[in-house]
Amino acid sequence: MICFLTSRTDIPETGELNPANGFLEELRKVFPHDCRGLYICSDPDSWDIMDYYASLTRESFRKEGFCFERFTTLDGRNTDDAEELVQDSDLILLAGGHVPTQNRFFQKIGLRRLMYGFDGIVIGISAGSMNSADIVYAHPEENGEATDPDYHRFLTGLGLTETMILPHYQEVKDIWLDGLHVFRDIACPDSMGRIFYALPDGSYLFIDGEKEELRGEAYRVQDGVITQISSDGEIIPL
Repeated sequence: MICFLTSRTDIPETGELNPANGFLEELRKVFPHDCRGLYICSDPDSWDIMDYYASLTRESFRKEGFCFERFTTLDGRNTDDAEELVQDSDLILLAGGHVPTQNRFFQKIGLRRLMYGFDGIVIGISAGSMNSADIVYAHPEENGEATDPDYHRFLTGLGLTETMILPHYQEVKDIWLDGLHVFRDIACPDSMGRIFYALPDGSYLFIDGEKEELRGEAYRVQDGVITQISSDGEIIPL
């Protein structure tokens, strides 16, 4: 399995795939001819929204010459076909969205089990990258979650990596939620005894077999301290 666990794959202003840190170059090396793609949603019941983002994602790949023989969305409409769809895919895209909502969907369809032994390409986008970890750190995102005693910040993920990713660092580092600073008051205390890696858009975690590399600008959040460990163009083995 080869994984590209990104903060996001596209450039917001244009919708085009972001070539930063060798993303397109590396993807071209492994992208199969007449690829069978599977877009696994973040909200299984928001069909119109998921279809919209799936179409934008497919188009962004098409513009760069990545052609699909088939591109299917897996959501609440076809959960009974999940095992067949996963087994019959060359590339799996894990959508962005609300981490706990996506995690519940992954649990419902048993995606961790279905992906065991998958020998294709996985591309995670934001929430999809976060939910790829064995243990997922799902920091609060929506109003009320930061102060909700029943909100679970650590979830069981897909087990594709041990690395816990915090995407969109360039935005999230300045966000306040429920009167708390998301990084200083939430993520940093939660990092005691743990390590998170915060990635701005354009950076990603690359996994090829047993090899894991952070590519691009990245920050280590460990024991309450945030440290920049790399810049654009750099590769950090984990």
